[in-house]
Amino acid sequence: MLELLGTIGGNILSLPGILGLAFGMMTRQLWLAALIGGLVGVVETLVFADMSFANVTTVELVISILVGVAAGCLGCAIRRKGATV
Repeated sequence: MLELLGTIGGNILSLPGILGLAFGMMTRQLWLAALIGGLVGVVETLVFADMSFANVTTVELVISILVGVAAGCLGCAIRRKGATV
């Protein structure tokens, strides 16, 4: 359980969370922000696994993608709400 929580927290504070939020704030289209956030999650996982899917566990990849998608959507929502104020 602690390993799962550490993986989630690490991804939120690492590249999928930060870059997903930043890239999400670049667009107003929710689907594009989610797609870019998911791609950041995949790329980050591969970079830290030495560019090999053999070194990546499924749980790490899924959590990284989900965090990236959520951060991208949050960034898009921030941009939409901030633009209407």
